[in-house]
Amino acid sequence: MPDILLETKNIIKDFPGVRALDNISLKIMSNQIHALCGENGAGKSTLIKVLSGVYPAGSYQGQILIEGQEVNFENIHQAEANGIAVIHQELTLFKDLNVAENIFMGNEIARAGYINWNQMYAETQKWLTKLKLEDVKPTTRVGDLGVGKQQLIEIAKALVKNSRLLILDEPTASLTDNEVELLMDILRDLKNDGVTCIYISHKLNEVFEIADYISVLRDGEYIGGDNKSSLDEREIVKMMVGRSIENMYPQKNNQAGKEILKVDGLTLSNWDNKEIVENINFTLHQGEILGIFGLIGAGRTEIANTLFGYWPGQKSGNVYLNGNELNIDSPREALNNGIALVSEDRKRFGIMPPMSVKENITISFLKRFKQMLVIDQNQEIIQASELVNQLRIKTASLNTKIVNLSGGNQQKVILAKNLLETPAVLILDEPTRGIDVGAKQEIYGLMKNFAENSMGIIMISSELPEVLGMSDRILVMHEGKITKEFANQNKNVSQEEIMVYATGGKIDG
Repeated sequence: MPDILLETKNIIKDFPGVRALDNISLKIMSNQIHALCGENGAGKSTLIKVLSGVYPAGSYQGQILIEGQEVNFENIHQAEANGIAVIHQELTLFKDLNVAENIFMGNEIARAGYINWNQMYAETQKWLTKLKLEDVKPTTRVGDLGVGKQQLIEIAKALVKNSRLLILDEPTASLTDNEVELLMDILRDLKNDGVTCIYISHKLNEVFEIADYISVLRDGEYIGGDNKSSLDEREIVKMMVGRSIENMYPQKNNQAGKEILKVDGLTLSNWDNKEIVENINFTLHQGEILGIFGLIGAGRTEIANTLFGYWPGQKSGNVYLNGNELNIDSPREALNNGIALVSEDRKRFGIMPPMSVKENITISFLKRFKQMLVIDQNQEIIQASELVNQLRIKTASLNTKIVNLSGGNQQKVILAKNLLETPAVLILDEPTRGIDVGAKQEIYGLMKNFAENSMGIIMISSELPEVLGMSDRILVMHEGKITKEFANQNKNVSQEEIMVYATGGKIDG
């Protein structure tokens, strides 16, 4: 039997009006990959912050033990000194520094008061080889690397500090399939080298591929856990949401209506005259969910941004809404014409972090509440409350800062913001990225309701099951072109067919 590396006993963490962790007791065994699952808001992030010293001893109740000895961390550095390192979803690298400088930041190899660059570069090269980054040099600027390679540099940075417990928070959220496979291989190698991992992910297929043991949190409580071999995805989902989830993708009860949007010959180039998308043609109908699938670089998001009035390069072609030609040059014009966009980058383009839930919902349409020279705050509260109730947004109040909501509820606030003036066309770019399975089902239910109320929806997604389960029609893109259109009313299109066209191939006949 492996030894217990880390144990928590009755951890309680309170915030004003909210108990985020309620008597959490769990054991992390040495030389294991221990998956931690739970919905957004289940307490996973709070627990990580307790374990890593972000929340210091005294700000919570309970005990943390490492190899049987109680520890009380006052800060992150003390946790790192005890072998605990966290790889956050949002990386903390210095983009303008090179690989060696990033890996040894704060832990430089020095001799007689001077940095020993030769030894530091030599040690960096060892880590690059170990992490299968043979094409990266110690002197390579980190900002010139892709996200997947940056993530591995972040892991090297943690391991240089002799970390025994590596906590990875949604590590594959921005990675390609090939990068995910590489990360999985490296985590297995690290386990063989004696490094224990806590792996946090909403992607249950990944959890079952990599984990030895799976634990579940729900509403701040430890629900249970077991060896992977004793569990299946259905059981994990039930533990996460407190109920069985059947029919993840709801059945729409309407047929597509009249054409509302037509894109004719859309071609986009950047300022260097490099063509990004070429001769894009498609239509969207009332009550229809049009799915767009393609691999990274296919041009999907560029189309979405252009329809929303945000394309910094050159464009040609025509866009028609209800038969009238549009020339939209700003998001404000798009909203005024009934086109709304939920961006794939929720934190950068979706939310206003310093603001409340109410302010995030109403910010785009403040003129709606203008009375003379002031805002009618009563009407603002009434309409924001209606949307909070309609979308079942979990928030303590309308005045709660949006950054204090879970990812799924932040996504629903962004939806609410776009629904204040009911759009004719709603563009959803990666609508369920980074949210849990329960929140996903709620988003799908909302999409169904919007479509049944005659809204036209364009859904861009990298998740093939989502595209197949929700779309009435599917456009497949490869390198800036539409390579295939599938009718999908009967949900009879296969993942294999879509991937053939997404990679530039064709199916005979």
